[in-house]
Amino acid sequence: VQLQASGGGLVQAGGSLRLSCEVSRSIFSINGISWHRQAPGKQRELVAIILRGGGTINYADSVKGRFTISRDNAKNTVYLQMNSLKPEDTAVYYCAAMVAPGDTYWGQGTQVTVSS
Repeated sequence: VQLQASGGGLVQAGGSLRLSCEVSRSIFSINGISWHRQAPGKQRELVAIILRGGGTINYADSVKGRFTISRDNAKNTVYLQMNSLKPEDTAVYYCAAMVAPGDTYWGQGTQVTVSS
């Protein structure tokens, strides 16, 4: 399974970006697809996750109300809509696909930089 993350860039505080994670196989049966981020000097953290079927979605407290994760099964793509961006959102964002318990694949990461 290969994941290709895209959509990062430089944006001013208060702006928006939409990240895309294209998966090389059907995502319909994948248990969960998630977005994570890692800022310089910090540990990687979970930002949002959407489980199979799209019925269960969870967000980190720091992004609730600002970020929205969604999936398009027909395009094998998961999105992360990020609004009201803050400088502290600056990080490399990664998508991950949990095909089965203990079997997770990672994309290459896309840089998001929010200027104040």
